[in-house]
Amino acid sequence: MAGSGVLDYLYSLQKFGVKLGLDNIRALLAAVDDPQRRYPIIHVAGTNGKGSVCAFLAAVLRECGYCTGVYTSPHLHRFNERICVDNHQISDDELEEMVTLLRDSCPAVPATFFEFTTALALWYFARRQVDIAVVETGMGGRLDATNVVEPVVTVITPVDYDHSAYLGNSIAAIAAEKGGIIKAAVPVVLAKQPDEAQAVLEGIAAERGSRVFSYGRDYSLRPTGDDSVDVNIAGQQWTRLRPSLIGAHQQQNMATALMALYCLAPESFSLPRRAVCAGVRKAQWPGRLQWSCCRGVPILLDGAHNAAGAGALAAYLAIKRRRTHLVCGFKRDKDVASIVRHLMPFTAMAYAVEPPVEDACPRHDVVVAVQAEGGSARSFDSVSAALDSALAAAAGDEMVVVAGSLFLVAAASEYLAL
Repeated sequence: MAGSGVLDYLYSLQKFGVKLGLDNIRALLAAVDDPQRRYPIIHVAGTNGKGSVCAFLAAVLRECGYCTGVYTSPHLHRFNERICVDNHQISDDELEEMVTLLRDSCPAVPATFFEFTTALALWYFARRQVDIAVVETGMGGRLDATNVVEPVVTVITPVDYDHSAYLGNSIAAIAAEKGGIIKAAVPVVLAKQPDEAQAVLEGIAAERGSRVFSYGRDYSLRPTGDDSVDVNIAGQQWTRLRPSLIGAHQQQNMATALMALYCLAPESFSLPRRAVCAGVRKAQWPGRLQWSCCRGVPILLDGAHNAAGAGALAAYLAIKRRRTHLVCGFKRDKDVASIVRHLMPFTAMAYAVEPPVEDACPRHDVVVAVQAEGGSARSFDSVSAALDSALAAAAGDEMVVVAGSLFLVAAASEYLAL
């Protein structure tokens, strides 16, 4: 773990809250000679699937022999996970050195935690002389700190409701914010979108002269029935691909990543078929439909924290056809009722707990939401107590599911030593 002083400083920046805009990040990067201009970048926005698409992109690029930087958020267990090069996290020593230098270079800039962390990542990739970087937005796009980059390809994963207080209360409004990463004459890859989002995103791309590659028109996939999938990209067939990440939505994420990689061809990136196939098999993104086992009970951990994510989890549970004991907890700003509504048909009992975050949804509110959907729920004052109870109650072919927050998934996996 990085020195406590360094992490204390970084987390102290949370006092500045969420600040949408690019002035601070530009000042930070200017102080270290705009490192984001020294390597090509794939910029990824959207509501769900951003991290998984980044994982597929990075795994394939690494397998093709390119030194690849990846910036994602949040982390599961340690801060260093957010900034990686070739699947290796930034070291504690490098982090401590760079935080100190950047802080001392810009003492008057009231940067937020995310702005400072973004600058660190972009600077680190330049120092490591990466061939390419994959950069995930935070919650938005247009005013997100990462939108200072000048990408060679942009990607927008499915748009849905989340962070409405900042991004808007309609799909069209949220899509307009996410679509802010679309740059003039830079190709944009769109995952399968709601009709309202598709219209908004295509409109932005048309205004900026950006070529659009849309799911269903420019690329598509076909499951083959044996956990493999065929992908068609601009008339080219990729057959019997076996993504490491499970779930139908991850097949979609893989296809979106491959479409983005296809757009790299003009940038002189060679993507041998064998390396691409190996890359999708090796992609890892912990805490998303992640199977484990404890005390003889199957456990599925998933960071689903909004209605769309819960819908994807529910679709997977429908295939498994097992009664579940749901350990669930949420941040206060989440639409708990909608999430619970997706999961109750598969749930024998819900175990409500508050994830280890400052703005956790009170567990009593979770119990009320579960009961409103006709489910049964119990309340627990710790993640460990909720897990112990769920594991003890699961019988026969029943399973435990942990969902509702990545903070909850992290706490659960640490307690279970997974």
